[in-house]
Amino acid sequence: MARVKQHLWFEKDMEAAVRFYTGLIPGSALDWITPLPADTPSGPAGSVRLAAFTLGGQQYMAIDAGPMEPFNHAFSIIVECDDQAEIDRLWAALSEGGAVEQCGWLRDRWGLSWQIVPRRLGELMMGDPAQSKRVAEAMLKMVKFDIATLEAAASGNAG
Repeated sequence: MARVKQHLWFEKDMEAAVRFYTGLIPGSALDWITPLPADTPSGPAGSVRLAAFTLGGQQYMAIDAGPMEPFNHAFSIIVECDDQAEIDRLWAALSEGGAVEQCGWLRDRWGLSWQIVPRRLGELMMGDPAQSKRVAEAMLKMVKFDIATLEAAASGNAG
């Protein structure tokens, strides 16, 4: 059976990024980091580094091989959080040195896009049409998600 993994190309500082991510997200581990022992278009033997890691139970590969295409919104990592404290913790850590965006999106200091969302968001959005609309309208006003505000919108008690 084929296996599917995500692959991230870092211009620089891949090891720092991978160590940061695996230390931050529960269910994560750095499997290995190694230099590529052959010359490549990106540089001489040993200058390009590869890594394998698990992030929240998902397997990833990464390469530190100089400039290529920058990260963009076409790829993001979604982290579903059980409570507001987890949203707040991840938001603060991942956005430090990066940029915050609308609807739970941010870019970290390496330019990678993340979505930090409540695990219940889908459930809150799947109510009757009026509930779904209230939750969507509340969500669209947010930068970092606030679970209590989303739940209030779902129940019709938003102020």
